[in-house]
Amino acid sequence: MSFLDNLENNLKALESRDMGGIADHGSREEERTRARAEAPWAERLKRDPWTQQLMQQMTRAGFQRRTKVNLIWIGTTLRMEARGHKLELRPGANGVAAVYLRGLEESKRETVDFKEDPKQLVARWMPVIEAQKKHDEEEAARVAAEVAE
Repeated sequence: MSFLDNLENNLKALESRDMGGIADHGSREEERTRARAEAPWAERLKRDPWTQQLMQQMTRAGFQRRTKVNLIWIGTTLRMEARGHKLELRPGANGVAAVYLRGLEESKRETVDFKEDPKQLVARWMPVIEAQKKHDEEEAARVAAEVAE
């Protein structure tokens, strides 16, 4: 490889790295802007007494149904998981969204109202968990019957 070929390859590598740097800078700036817009809602979600009440009521509702509800903070998102279903509270620029998930698939999205009693959000999610529990129990009974035969 000649000196000129080597020099040309080095220049191309530098140019492509610079272009990537510009794109990376733009995406980092967008991320910072988004984080600044979400910050007040993320702070409210973490600090508001409403969230503590929600977590207590979600745990109590799961206990009453003999189902463990896992509460997990992932960054600024509060995730509640039970029987393969998730309810995530995600702060955004315009408020906090409650996102209902089955695995990775989103089934429903609604805006969280901090003035609303958290029991209402629990009451909207628990029927999904109850239906899954019923399905799981029926499947377990079916498998047990097949094994007994």
